[in-house]
Amino acid sequence: MRALITLLLIVVLAAAGFAAWQLYTPVTPPGQTFVLLRSGYSTRRIAAELKKAGVIRSELAFRLWRSAHPKPALKAGEYLFEHEATLPEVVARIARGDIYFRTLTIPEGYTMFDIAKAIEDAGLGSAEDFLHVAETQTHLITDLAPEAKSLEGYLFPETYQFTRTQSLSDMAGAMVHQFRQVAQQIGLGSGMDVQKVVTMASIVEKETAAPEERPRIASVYYNRLARKMALDADPSVIYAELLKGTYSGALHHEDMSVNSIYNTYRFPGLPPGPIANPGKGALEAALHPDTTKFLYFVSDGNSRHRFATTLAEHNRNVNAYRHAKGMR
Repeated sequence: MRALITLLLIVVLAAAGFAAWQLYTPVTPPGQTFVLLRSGYSTRRIAAELKKAGVIRSELAFRLWRSAHPKPALKAGEYLFEHEATLPEVVARIARGDIYFRTLTIPEGYTMFDIAKAIEDAGLGSAEDFLHVAETQTHLITDLAPEAKSLEGYLFPETYQFTRTQSLSDMAGAMVHQFRQVAQQIGLGSGMDVQKVVTMASIVEKETAAPEERPRIASVYYNRLARKMALDADPSVIYAELLKGTYSGALHHEDMSVNSIYNTYRFPGLPPGPIANPGKGALEAALHPDTTKFLYFVSDGNSRHRFATTLAEHNRNVNAYRHAKGMR
């Protein structure tokens, strides 16, 4: 009898020791390990995902621990495991919702095509799927821009923190929400032709990276519009080819004849919508352009521009630019 009791005691102690080892001996994940736990995952599914990723030793131990400690609830999200941790510590992290956020930086002047690629590069979703959202979910902005054909122009350039459990629609919505906040700050809103202002701002944004030049660039284009002159904006040609999927990465003479309403060399007036997503400075320049008589500008070869009121003066500026670049 004493032998049986001793044997049972040994078994109990061994089981307790094994359980303690499973629970309290830290596990070191294999490098940076990401685990995506989606909403609606059961405890069994969460345990399986963590075991497969090498974050815990035992699915059974995880389930038993959760049975004994059912609260607080485990939170959906993507988790990064890169340091050793015990099973209770892993559970505690998921219960806290210590999720991993991916940083997405959208520079001023990015098109929706650029943003789609950035989203895919960040591992947040496919570029094709994001473009579908940007091209179809115009209801996000129709109260301000009822003529919007896509979300181009309204995906505000900013640094965002997104998780992989967020939908691409949520991400687009966050960008549009940021646009709305900035628009309100600068006085761009209802009662105004928002689409026209944003379209002008997008051209200004693509034409110069110098903040002090933006109101002057805007004045040139407004002056050309007032005279019913073609805008002749190279960035509009690039955008026309992006829409057609024919842009090669550089403009050539034959590109200027591309048959697209976005081509401001062929079609007068503003294009039918923005050609990029402008930042606050470009939006302000489009709202408050300088008062000038300039009708032309050309690069000075040093990231700035020379402005002219007459074609003759403009041609001299073009020749000066070509001479500075050693061009004939």
